Amino acid sequence: MFVARTAKSLLFAVTFLASASAFAAEATAPAAAPTPPPSPAALAAADAILGDIGIKQSIALVVPGMLTELERNVTNTRPEIKDSLRATLRAIQPEFDKSAIQMFNQAAVILASQMSEKDIQDVAAFFDSPAGKKYLAAEPVFLQKFSAVAEPWRQQLSTDILARAREEMKKKGVEF
Repeated sequence: MFVARTAKSLLFAVTFLASASAFAAEATAPAAAPTPPPSPAALAAADAILGDIGIKQSIALVVPGMLTELERNVTNTRPEIKDSLRATLRAIQPEFDKSAIQMFNQAAVILASQMSEKDIQDVAAFFDSPAGKKYLAAEPVFLQKFSAVAEPWRQQLSTDILARAREEMKKKGVEF
């Protein structure tokens, strides 16, 4: 379950990070009426929601994952520097962990900016309720089972669309 949730959360985090840069670009564009920053209560609710849905954990895994990947890639070709590189990566990790905290805080601001304070508090309360906890427990199983049926559908859909497009283009005298 944790793997499915982590995979979903990492996918969301990557998508979120791409969206965050688009949001930042929008935020720098001139706006008709500036929106006030979210209240501390809205930010606290967003923080709780992001923790409940696994985004906080996913962001926390990005830096260690990247450091591990760097170590693996470098030591594959330079095994003699493994110990020195590992010590260096441990020494610089706190610097990059700070950027993960900043990213999480930015995520909370973005989420809190999308809803009213009352609505975001209601969502946080839902995830803290028995029904919300049941949903959070069921979600990874649902996503795993859904992806098992969605992927074959997507593959078949891709094949069918290509076949139909070829069929229609052939009627126009174009083959590909």
